Amino acid sequence: MADTLRGSAIRPVRSTTPKLANDFTALAQTVTASGLMRRRYGYYWTKLLAAPLVLAGMVLVFIWIGDSWWQLVTAAVFAVVFTQIAMLGHDAAHRQIFRSGRWNDWTSLVIGNLLVGMSYGWWQHKHTRHHANPNKIDSDPDIELPVISFTPDQAARRRSGPLGWLMAHQGLFFFPILLLEGLSLHASGVHRVISREPMRRRPAEIAFLTVRIVGFLVLVFLVLSPGIAFAFLGVQLGLFGVYMGMAFAPNHKGMPIVPADVKIDFLRRQVLMSRNIRGSRLLDTAMGGLNYQIEHHLFPSMPRPHLRAASTIIEAYCRERGVTYTETGLWQSYGIVVRYINRVGLGERDPFECPLLQQRQTG
Repeated sequence: MADTLRGSAIRPVRSTTPKLANDFTALAQTVTASGLMRRRYGYYWTKLLAAPLVLAGMVLVFIWIGDSWWQLVTAAVFAVVFTQIAMLGHDAAHRQIFRSGRWNDWTSLVIGNLLVGMSYGWWQHKHTRHHANPNKIDSDPDIELPVISFTPDQAARRRSGPLGWLMAHQGLFFFPILLLEGLSLHASGVHRVISREPMRRRPAEIAFLTVRIVGFLVLVFLVLSPGIAFAFLGVQLGLFGVYMGMAFAPNHKGMPIVPADVKIDFLRRQVLMSRNIRGSRLLDTAMGGLNYQIEHHLFPSMPRPHLRAASTIIEAYCRERGVTYTETGLWQSYGIVVRYINRVGLGERDPFECPLLQQRQTG
């Protein structure tokens, strides 16, 4: 796997080398001329109408099955449905669905808060920072997790005391920890909306989250006996977290980490820090288009159905300019993630060498 650096920004940063700064401009012109930035209203309206209908159908099936251990199967289906709906909210948050920012915001609010139970305001704040600085120390919140270390410095701080053994074997626990991710996503959103941090549309966020979270819990405990209800919630939240994590983890984990003081032009910042996952259109659906992470980071507002076609253009463009374009299979990517996390936990200083940093050091 070719390894690379650390990045920044939804907008291109000015490079000291004019040619590097112009590389993204030329690519953007090519992509725009190809028509791949045009809206796909039919595609998205179909999904927007299907989402509440599918959820309503799931609720009716849940009530019809009643107090039965078969509801654990229903819980697994709910986990998949909620994840797919959350991915639709991700598209809206990136302005992929409508031209109007207001329409996209309210669509994300309804999808995220009311249908899935995740705060759109909390997620937007966190995810915008990630897009601006993928894999950049002190800037990307996705590499600042409380239980997994993604940089040698993080591992060194946590290696002392009772966490030492766990840190040295943290790759083994990465995917099991995702069983708690669903609960964490809900809790983080609730914490954000009730905190004193600035948030737009806070009353709407609170109202939608309350209806979704309280309403879902009431439904579960009205239909199921306590033991089955807790088991149902455990399976639903656990698999929701695993599915979300397995869709997002392959995209940047195991790619090079960029020092806080390093600035890289926009094209290389986004391409070198991201990894694509090759596969069929079924994989595209399962991962919500996130398997085209390079294209998504370069053009966040590109509609999901256009990412596959864009990848051909962007890969060829990067190859012409000597910019490493990383693509692997799905299971190979998970292996890379686990090995990388283990190597960080064991204290290796530079698990992945950054080619651009090497050039600067030897230049």
